[in-house]
Amino acid sequence: MTTAILTCDEVRAAEQEAVKAGVSLWDLMRKAGQACADVLHAEFPEGRVVVLAGPGNNGGDAFVAAQRLLDLERTVALYELAPARARTNEGAEASRHWTGGHSPLEDLRLAPDDILLDGLFGAGLSRPLSGEAAFAVEQVNASGAKVVAIDVPSGVSGDTGAVAGPAIRADVTVTFGAKKPAHVLEPAASLSGEIVVAQIGFGPFVEHVSGHRLMENSPALWASSLRWPEASSHKHQRGRLAVVTGGVGSTGAARLAAQAGLRAGAGLVTLLCPPSALAVAAASVTAVMTASFAGQGELLALSEKATAVIIGPAAGVTPTTRANVDALAKAGRALVLDADALTVFAGQADALRAILVAPTVLTPHAGEFERLFPGVLASSSNRIEAVRAAAAQASAVVLLKGPDTIIAAPDGRAVVNTHATPFLATAGTGDVLAGVIGGLLAQGLEAFDAACAGAWMHGDAGIRVGPALTSEDLDVALRETIAALYGARHRPAS
Repeated sequence: MTTAILTCDEVRAAEQEAVKAGVSLWDLMRKAGQACADVLHAEFPEGRVVVLAGPGNNGGDAFVAAQRLLDLERTVALYELAPARARTNEGAEASRHWTGGHSPLEDLRLAPDDILLDGLFGAGLSRPLSGEAAFAVEQVNASGAKVVAIDVPSGVSGDTGAVAGPAIRADVTVTFGAKKPAHVLEPAASLSGEIVVAQIGFGPFVEHVSGHRLMENSPALWASSLRWPEASSHKHQRGRLAVVTGGVGSTGAARLAAQAGLRAGAGLVTLLCPPSALAVAAASVTAVMTASFAGQGELLALSEKATAVIIGPAAGVTPTTRANVDALAKAGRALVLDADALTVFAGQADALRAILVAPTVLTPHAGEFERLFPGVLASSSNRIEAVRAAAAQASAVVLLKGPDTIIAAPDGRAVVNTHATPFLATAGTGDVLAGVIGGLLAQGLEAFDAACAGAWMHGDAGIRVGPALTSEDLDVALRETIAALYGARHRPAS
């Protein structure tokens, strides 16, 4: 299955490519409706089916699905929101093929045992629902009925994932060819339930129209770039990672990052500490090494052989942190900048860009992102476009953390990471993420691949731990995650 994510315009372009190749629009609608019916029948084989058919092609899909379900001997009740103008040719054809009766949407009545097929509005919706449609959505959400949505839940914007008004909460959403931004961006993603991608005839053209500019994170994107040791490998060949700590009472975040970098495969990991913090740091680590520095000259000397440096976790929002970042960046160190190393450049993304020489990954959460790139989130159509704009402005890979983590490169490539768990929302897990990315960057992965791989590994480890997760739990889980990736890569051919 493709990992491409398509905008509404790209879906239409793929459909047109299919039409040029000899596939009719009616055939696409027929297959879409039948796919929705088949998914509903398989997921919910019992109960009355209530179909909501809207005025657009989404409604046409609903008519096709309703007929398919009737042919499968399901009890079907269809409620139609009458179109303000004539349906498309395909939509009119779908309604003509419907052999059952239908009622106006205003007569909708639901029972908790019903199965609802939502075909009111599709991904192109650009306004809040109102009137009969809004009232119907409220009924659906209050009914307790199971819901299968066609393409996106009604009330959701397919391109932005925004929900401007009432919107249906679906248990399953059936979409076509590839996922859309709404399926991976909050709040729409949480309303979509399980996503089923049905292939209806334009799948062969998805990669062509997408240009690989927006993808859902998956090992398929970066697994081939992971570095695995060979029989002759030794630690000095596997990358050297340095992690800069905060002061005496603030070394924990950097220690989490350092251990994660070691787990991710870096051959040597060293905590670089202010002199006051050295004893604390040295007493709390084993395989991770420690060294102290006083001033930027010693920091540069100690990091000279490092193939990547992490700075920011609990480093302190101080002139010293700013000076340390400035020195490391100008010296050409490959960097992961997190937390305080971002905040010290609040509102000065251009100044940060001016000093970056080597590959760099920025890993802000939403608050840090807003401080570094003020107004970019608010002025962008969605989080994906905001992170793309930030990556271009900073000339660095930007990873915006959240339930829908976005990674973007300066050239416009973007990835959405949905492989994670809400239990990662706890102290220290972001430091672990920075460490994994730093460990991969130290081994020589390109910055974008390191960020994408790190986000997926981090999320997978979180899923493995599950409820009651703490950041310390991720270390062992990361071992399981990385072992599974190694096994998949080196599985003997059958």
